[in-house]
Amino acid sequence: MSDKQQEASGVRVAIDRGGTFCDVWAYIPANLVHRDLSPDLLGNAEVIPSTDGSGSVQVTFKLLSVDPANYDDAPSEGIRRLLQIAQGKKVGRGEQYDTSLIESVRMGTTVATNALLERKGAPFGLVLTEGFADLIEIGDQTRPDLFDLSLSRKAKILYRPQDLVLAEERVTLEGWSLKQNGPSADELVKLAQEEGAMKEGEAVLMGISGEAVRVLKPLNTEKMRKDLQRLYDTGIRAIAVCLIHSYTYPEHEQQVGRIAEEIGFTQISLSSSLSPAIKALPRGNSAVIDAYLSPILRAYVDGFNSHFAGNKAGKRSEFMKSDGGLVSSDKFSGLRAVLSGPAGGFVGCALTSYSEKRKRPVVGFDMGGTSTDVCRFSGEFELTYESIIAGVKIACPQLSIETVAAGGGSRLTYKNGMFLVGPESVGAHPGPACYRKGGSLAITDANLILGRLIPSQFPSIFGPNANEPLDISASRVKFEELTAEINADRKGSKAYSVEDVASGFVRVANEGMSRPMRNVTEQKGFATASHDLCCFGGAGGQHACAIAASLGISTVVVPRFSSILSAYGIACSDLTSEASLPLSAEIPDILPSSSVQTDIQSRVDSLKADVTRQLVEQGVTPSDVVHSITVSTHYDGSDTLLQIPLSDKLKEDFIAAHLRETSFSTNRPVRIANIRVRGVGRTFKVAPTDYAHALEKAESTPNAIVAPSSRTQAFFEVDKVATPIDTPVYILGSVPTGTKIPGPAIIVDSTQTIVVEPFTVAVCLPEHVILRLYAASPSPSAGIPTPAQTDPIMLAVFANRFMSIAEQMGHTLQRTSISVSIKERLDFSCSIHGTDGALVANAPHIPVHLGSMQYAVQAQHLHWAGKLRAGDVLLTNHPQWGGTHLPDLTVVTPVFDPKDDTKVLFYVASRGHHTDIGGTGVTSMNPISKELWEEGVSIKSFRLVSQGKFEEQGVRDLFGEVAKYPGCSATRRIDHNITDLQAAISANVQGTKLVNRLFDEFGSDQVLFYMKEIQLVAQQTIKAFFRETYDKFEGKPLRAHDFMDDGTRIQLEVRINREEGTAVFDWAGTGPQTYGNMNCPISLSYAAIIYSLRSMINPEIPMPLNQGVLDPVTNIVPPNSFLNPSGAVAISGSTISSQRLIDVILQAFEAAACSQGCASSTGFGSGGKLADGTVVPGFTYGESLGGGSGAGPTWSGKHAVCVHSTNTRLTDVEIFEQRTPLILLDSSIRWESGGRGAHRGGNGMAKMFEAREDVNFSIVSQRRTFAPKGMKGGEDGARGANTWFKKTEDGGYQAINVGSNGIAKLKKGDRVRIETPGGGGWGKEERASLSQ
Repeated sequence: MSDKQQEASGVRVAIDRGGTFCDVWAYIPANLVHRDLSPDLLGNAEVIPSTDGSGSVQVTFKLLSVDPANYDDAPSEGIRRLLQIAQGKKVGRGEQYDTSLIESVRMGTTVATNALLERKGAPFGLVLTEGFADLIEIGDQTRPDLFDLSLSRKAKILYRPQDLVLAEERVTLEGWSLKQNGPSADELVKLAQEEGAMKEGEAVLMGISGEAVRVLKPLNTEKMRKDLQRLYDTGIRAIAVCLIHSYTYPEHEQQVGRIAEEIGFTQISLSSSLSPAIKALPRGNSAVIDAYLSPILRAYVDGFNSHFAGNKAGKRSEFMKSDGGLVSSDKFSGLRAVLSGPAGGFVGCALTSYSEKRKRPVVGFDMGGTSTDVCRFSGEFELTYESIIAGVKIACPQLSIETVAAGGGSRLTYKNGMFLVGPESVGAHPGPACYRKGGSLAITDANLILGRLIPSQFPSIFGPNANEPLDISASRVKFEELTAEINADRKGSKAYSVEDVASGFVRVANEGMSRPMRNVTEQKGFATASHDLCCFGGAGGQHACAIAASLGISTVVVPRFSSILSAYGIACSDLTSEASLPLSAEIPDILPSSSVQTDIQSRVDSLKADVTRQLVEQGVTPSDVVHSITVSTHYDGSDTLLQIPLSDKLKEDFIAAHLRETSFSTNRPVRIANIRVRGVGRTFKVAPTDYAHALEKAESTPNAIVAPSSRTQAFFEVDKVATPIDTPVYILGSVPTGTKIPGPAIIVDSTQTIVVEPFTVAVCLPEHVILRLYAASPSPSAGIPTPAQTDPIMLAVFANRFMSIAEQMGHTLQRTSISVSIKERLDFSCSIHGTDGALVANAPHIPVHLGSMQYAVQAQHLHWAGKLRAGDVLLTNHPQWGGTHLPDLTVVTPVFDPKDDTKVLFYVASRGHHTDIGGTGVTSMNPISKELWEEGVSIKSFRLVSQGKFEEQGVRDLFGEVAKYPGCSATRRIDHNITDLQAAISANVQGTKLVNRLFDEFGSDQVLFYMKEIQLVAQQTIKAFFRETYDKFEGKPLRAHDFMDDGTRIQLEVRINREEGTAVFDWAGTGPQTYGNMNCPISLSYAAIIYSLRSMINPEIPMPLNQGVLDPVTNIVPPNSFLNPSGAVAISGSTISSQRLIDVILQAFEAAACSQGCASSTGFGSGGKLADGTVVPGFTYGESLGGGSGAGPTWSGKHAVCVHSTNTRLTDVEIFEQRTPLILLDSSIRWESGGRGAHRGGNGMAKMFEAREDVNFSIVSQRRTFAPKGMKGGEDGARGANTWFKKTEDGGYQAINVGSNGIAKLKKGDRVRIETPGGGGWGKEERASLSQ
């Protein structure tokens, strides 16, 4: 304990109010300690005497976060109970409490998080740049759930449309970064000033980021004042402001802020102040959330203080921010509070479990009642500056924490023959069944049934009066009911006992919680097994050993206060302040004495002064402020930012960190994006001790025998089977320091239960329990049911594990790739395939790849059968070999039998979209191609790696071949192509390792058996769906048709055999292949079917996505038709064509009206091969645009969103204008473009681009001729349009319809407007609605 702590004159309190429990920790100095307190005063609190002879004590206890029958606010109730202990007398509820004894209160709260999740923030006004009224609503255009046709989880806007104000102003950047050897910012400013001839109010000047800024239109302050006054007069008192490029030119935002202040607004959230970093969307969302939550947070703080005399909880009152630092309660803001609670746990984990002596990184595992948070610490707190909270992407410093919806309160259900844990939580009220409030079964109930919780040692805080113990009988009754249901579903198999079922759910939960732990380590390039596991949270101790064993971790650290570690971490925290400034500059090889160093230092000096001032205002003396400086750095052209501590070796440090995290480095320039200074104010704090010395001493000392306080029957997995064992129970406070307790055993104190599994030894230290895991002796496959018997527990375990492998492959591919398309737009997919190439698991990446990848793998399997060896990797993209379109390059790696390196048992595959593969087009999405050779590199099969050797020259030769065709250029960035292919190889290497780990753990026979069983689950689910559909339509064939814009007919008839549960999808009547680029390879018809079927099945039914979905399907596609082309015709637009297939399928099943049926693939570029054969350097930029989604029987469509086949991100407007010689003049929702109906179709999107230099433009699109159909009387959605506005000599514009597909050569000043289609409506619109 620190000297400052010992000098305390009053009570110090730290509180963490979580979703289920409110945790309280307090330090009471010796002069306020009362001995022999009565049980009425003490309640369930534990009083821990100090070991330093000071006479002080620490007090810990838990109470329910929500208990309306007993108190209105848990933190103030916690302080009331503490006052009873400190005063030694009863303190009644309902009065204002005298807190003169309390020196400080520190608190972490979920108030902001809950207000955001429940959409209960304050009304506010929003100021955006004109032309970008829908910036926040469009977001990044992705949908959160690929298979939810209603898009019910798409984040709703937090503001009312009538509270939106558009600022008449516009700023852009001068110059563009993709221009090779372009002028510097200083040169651009000078050139513009020399040229003169600017419009009135226009100026070119240096932004604070060091970029040249062009003010196209100054802010119309008169209009702004009128608009803000109008808002104020309606009662609005908060505003959020986000103007384009305000990160580097904040003047216009500051003008708005000054006007708002003069009018009287009390909450003014400027994006340029909150997060001065490039990217308008996350910066705007940050301002929105701050304005939305700050008034609520202030009201909560005031309400909390109202419980205390003088409206003050203590002499000092501080709250935990999302970045792990404290802030004075009067400066606590909404944006900084979103992860307030979990941040305390991270700090507590870091300070109590990371040993400076051992230097072993720690994975934090915080299992609470509602959810589980996971973090990683290796000596420095890792902050992230962009994250997604409640579906909203924000820019704000936060500790890097991953959350999974599986806590002690996760609901347990059995569906579709599988055990499911969560994602729903039973909450704090009514809570699990054992809480005595009529709740449902949860993980807590499972642990209670298994004897892993000791009711007599659990606090008596349950029941209507919050004074009863856990009720095991309630848990058992509900488990008996569930067990009977499960056994009835498994007739012919050995019946489960209640304990078998409870153990199965625990195992499934452990698998689910292990996935984010692998993410926070492997995703950063660290092996999970090289870490210690810090277990905390009320439920963590029951699961830590099993999770550590599955991750290969050998040491688990359980801090003394593990069940209240978030509160303890808050007590251990410091006051912090942070400020940043943008800086756009290339880092020179020699940084010291350079002009860049001067720019950095000037910003650092300014930022240090700013954060010091903020901390001094909160009571910190300047001498107690410690600064740290980090620099946001990135490779030129990449959005992946790494935070690197400032040093003279900044460039070298970045390259080393990038190599570790992504496995590659390039010769590209390294650039700075942002300078950030964090100030830490050293106030009084608790100082946890390093446990390494005590552990070393205990493990080297002979063990003394300690008698348990009792014994109980608890269930443990022995050879993978739940087995009852007579288990000793130890009270932690009665166990001498240094004692080693072998498992199985249970260790308890007043707030936690630690389960010591077999093959584990618990070492009890003064402030920790260390769990050492040792290898068990049984064989890997022992105890697993034979292939004659399917175990639904293992089925859920393997479904989790297979999906986890595909997800980790995806993380690796994104991490190690270099192209914007894969790394930032996320246009890639990863999958696992069986021995014959059939799909086993496909991570939910890009839907168009779902059913199609297996045909690419199967083609390679058939071609290479018996010829592959370990270390071989294959490359393909040809449509006749399972490809979708040529830009999607698929890398396939065989996984061999551990006992026979010639026998392939699995394949792993990664597919990524390459923006440039050569050909005649501006980008790889070629709008004018007629034949396949025009579209770039075409590969049927190529051995990319031969027994470990990467065939780089062969790759270069393949891509170089394209330039030999007339009018074709080779790829402009072969280095990108090669790096992205190497990234796919890395992803497959990761997948291979993880599959082999499955073989080691379970044996290859069992892995293969459950691979087939998981496919069978999908097959049976689809058969049941077909039978339900047959009955719904009375056995009639399902028919639908539609047209491509060139008039090609797409026709489908679905015939269902009810007895067999099968269906024929017959595409007879579909038109022939066309001499154009929209032809659709047969693999995409399978992708459309698998996607549509999963989307039509109730999302609550668990159904793995694999070959089993297609097993009951016969797909008849006429050869040489539009849906089964010969391989000679072009196919670059095939992914857009697949949208039409899905619309037709959904029409046939009457599931939803047509969505936009497009992806409006828009491209700009320059360079390439000229008519004379000269190759000119240039650039390419491309992205897909969202539109309206179709309405359905119970929902209206959503606006400007990716639909069906695609789900890629939009490029942020500020990044787009920084990189390319274009301006985005308008990005908006096409209001009224959705089809009318009882449920309206979603509206499309509109974008207007202006060329600032001569560039090439291309568009690949559909639904410009035939509109998206409505259904059941709903009207059609509006068609899209592509218009080129060619500038005329008189300064006007001539509109030219580009058509569905086209290329245009834009001159400086020309404009292009892309309008994407709306979605079809559903049902007839009521007359009253029509008149409105």
